[in-house]
Amino acid sequence: MQHQQLKQAIEALLFAADAALTEGQLLQHCNDSLGADVVSKKQLQQILAELQSDYAERGVQLCKVASGYRFQTRTELGGIISQLWQDKPPRYSQALLETLALVAYRQPITRGDIEAIRGVSVSSQIIKTLQERGWIKVVGHREVPGRPQLYATTAEFLDYFALQDLSQLPDIPGPATASINAETAPKQE
Repeated sequence: MQHQQLKQAIEALLFAADAALTEGQLLQHCNDSLGADVVSKKQLQQILAELQSDYAERGVQLCKVASGYRFQTRTELGGIISQLWQDKPPRYSQALLETLALVAYRQPITRGDIEAIRGVSVSSQIIKTLQERGWIKVVGHREVPGRPQLYATTAEFLDYFALQDLSQLPDIPGPATASINAETAPKQE
């Protein structure tokens, strides 16, 4: 298969996919359809880089997120695009967003930890909503009496906010940053 045909096939796969595709999935699709290991990982990475360059100045862009590669509309065009749908995007309460931020920045974290930081109790509905959206999940239990659940963010959370990993979360501005960094830093003895 010629380079241009392969590039078109990868582009079509990414456009047609319901979710982001990993390099492994793209290689498997290409090589399965061609009947042999015709596409190398290096060749695939080169084509993905070319596609990212090709779409750099367009209304859609090829992005790498936590679960792979996907085409998405440019963020700055959200206002224009949102007019296509009658339904308004869901609005989240400040309590839900604060809870999500605490899970993202402090994970793994218990509900009790969240309540202690926020100074108010966390509604079961907030935790349920975050879990239903697929943004947080239970990753274990703290070894203390009652064995409270530990929450952490998911790949769906990263994908939704177009992040490859948690290091891309924005820094927390203001005086709160010092106290958060001091609390999360490893203890020196």
